[in-house]
Amino acid sequence: MRDVPEIDRPREKLIKKGPTALTDRELIAAIIGKGTKERDVYQIAGEIVKALKTQGSGLAVEDLTCMEGVGDTKACQIVAGFELGRRYLIEESAKITGPQDILPLVSDLLDKKQEYFLCLSLNGAGELIKKRTITMGLLNHSPVHPREVYADAITDRAASVIFVHNHPCGLAR
Repeated sequence: MRDVPEIDRPREKLIKKGPTALTDRELIAAIIGKGTKERDVYQIAGEIVKALKTQGSGLAVEDLTCMEGVGDTKACQIVAGFELGRRYLIEESAKITGPQDILPLVSDLLDKKQEYFLCLSLNGAGELIKKRTITMGLLNHSPVHPREVYADAITDRAASVIFVHNHPCGLAR
């Protein structure tokens, strides 16, 4: 990295030109920050990009830590970055045209060990305004009061709402 002119280093380039000016490898290098004595940050970033091209953004920490030069910290930085992107980009551009459009917005409920009750407020075009957790219950129940359900939807001036509730015991209802 010392051989790379300062203006072409990932972080400096990101600051001066913005994230769209960086390649995938440079973006990964900016996230992980540095390499190791044995491997340059660009080598590590290149290997991560290859894994992303074959496995997609569903990479797990374990998929990354098996790479030379990628420990728990770097792997967690990458996985956390993708999770943030998933949460915000999917929700920002979400338009509900049918039941199939809801699952990507609530897929995080699949791993939960307790019951959750969510409210998705939509505008008149069926676009997501906001996703909110109304209640977080116990293993087998989640008390919900209408006041809590509708208060934020009214504030959002929502044209419609969708309610989502999970069952951690695995029974679909």
